Amino acid sequence: MRGAMTGRFRLAGALAGAMLLASCVSSPRTEAVKPPTAANAIESGIAPGPAIETLGIGARDALDALSSFRESCPKLLTRSDASGLTISADWQPACAAASAWQPNDAQAFFARYFETVRVGNGTAFATGYYEPEIHGSRTHIPGYDVPIYALPDDLVRAWPASTPDSERTGRAPLGRYDESGAFVPYYERAEIEAGALAGRGLEIAWVADPVEFFFLQIQGSGRLIAPDGTVMRIGYAGQNGREYVGIGSVMRQRGLLGDGPGQYPGSMQGLMAYMRENPEDGRALMNLNKSWIFFRELTGDGPLGALGVPVRRESSVAADPAFTPLGAPVWLAMDRPEANGLWIAQDTGGAIKGSNRFDTFWGAGEDARRIAGGMSTRGNALIFVPKGTLARLRSQ
Repeated sequence: MRGAMTGRFRLAGALAGAMLLASCVSSPRTEAVKPPTAANAIESGIAPGPAIETLGIGARDALDALSSFRESCPKLLTRSDASGLTISADWQPACAAASAWQPNDAQAFFARYFETVRVGNGTAFATGYYEPEIHGSRTHIPGYDVPIYALPDDLVRAWPASTPDSERTGRAPLGRYDESGAFVPYYERAEIEAGALAGRGLEIAWVADPVEFFFLQIQGSGRLIAPDGTVMRIGYAGQNGREYVGIGSVMRQRGLLGDGPGQYPGSMQGLMAYMRENPEDGRALMNLNKSWIFFRELTGDGPLGALGVPVRRESSVAADPAFTPLGAPVWLAMDRPEANGLWIAQDTGGAIKGSNRFDTFWGAGEDARRIAGGMSTRGNALIFVPKGTLARLRSQ
């Protein structure tokens, strides 16, 4: 684990303030959030930050970040940067050097090829996410009765007939065509739980615990541990297009979370405890979240983030690509020392919106679950951009 400003350094925002969010590991972690007032980093205002040499990046921190940055480069060089900070040509020198840079001098790599940028006032908020491990089976066996569905072929994007042509802008909504041929919203969580998709051959696996699976859906990927010990890794394949409701926010509004008598902690563990002790109310709470996540089996390295490369424990962070270029290094100085240090922005999340909003990835296992489930921290952030970027922006 990393210490503050020295060595190294989601359930994510879902749990900040009791689950404000759910990636994404290519994920659907979503929540109703107040949209940022600025459209991107440039509109937020940017300013030069301190020299990288003054940050005190630890050797292991730099090495892990260099490895993740190297994996990101093929995407960095081909994708557009929605933040307005960089263009693909900016990244070419650093990516060319990264491929052959000696690992024992990773700190010097970042000092040589990058400069820091403060977006807005730099005030940051970070949460955590992880890759859950839950009991599952490829086949429907006794005790494993909760289906995991693949992406159905009747889930499509189209415009309802009632939508005027003048309003048909951007991406069409997700939905399905009903028996009459009308385009309607797709089945919501309660309908899917009741069997709306049963019998169609969409089941790729079955799990034992509906509460664990609910939180795995929020994370967007996970590992299924079979009774014989074999592991099946699953990842986000799509979402039903229905509204996400953060049940932690609902529980807080109802007075269920807090430190008082009869209240539960505002962490993933606290939410789970309430749902297990109150199964009927817990199911009703889950059904308030109409969003449903579909999965696919992952057979290679992973889990994969929104950038299309594997996310790594204590190296990868989810960010809003309108404010942080995906693939860029991010320096965090937070009030939780575990989150401090150098990360690479490789993922996104529905609740990860606005400048300096991040979701730190903690891998798999019980410690990852514990750290991510309680991660909610504030501090300051710097974005690393290739040297010369600020001069180019000033000249425009």
